[in-house]
Amino acid sequence: MPSPRPMRADARRNREALLSAARKAFLGGDTDAHVEDIARSAGVAVGTLYRHFETREALIEEVYRKEVDDLCAAPDDLLNQHAPEEALRRFLLLLVDHAAVGKGMSVALESIMATDSPVFDDARTRMGDALTQLLHAGNAAGTVRGDVTGPTLLRALGGICAMRVTEGWLDEARQITTLLLDGLRHGAPRAS
Repeated sequence: MPSPRPMRADARRNREALLSAARKAFLGGDTDAHVEDIARSAGVAVGTLYRHFETREALIEEVYRKEVDDLCAAPDDLLNQHAPEEALRRFLLLLVDHAAVGKGMSVALESIMATDSPVFDDARTRMGDALTQLLHAGNAAGTVRGDVTGPTLLRALGGICAMRVTEGWLDEARQITTLLLDGLRHGAPRAS
């Protein structure tokens, strides 16, 4: 089977402009953003939008997938720039910020929750893997305990971020995340 042709430069620019316009609309709270408005904001025709994304739901899914891609690319950069414990701290806070972004997109995401889309399972798996990578690095450095898995830590953080319906939740979630990190330090090989 022949491989698909690479996307032309103008088509790639149009796709990126559509994703950027959709991200801005959804994250800005415009949960009812119509494809016509997104296409107009991207400077393309509606037909161009539908050539790239068959449905509005496909566009929403791709915006969310790109958010997760960007998030899950962070551990390597963080570990290159910081000690493992600091890299973990920064990534935990990025996950809290991701939940804040998800709040702005939550209504738009509801439209794909009823589908068979694997986007949420894939996101959880990838975020858990990213946390596992950081936990292993912290444990190898002797600054983080070794008996916690990435998926377990993600579930704990999910519980913290579930508070996002209350006023002032983000500051409180960041504070609780700091407490969670303190718990990860307790019992670390060098901490005793």
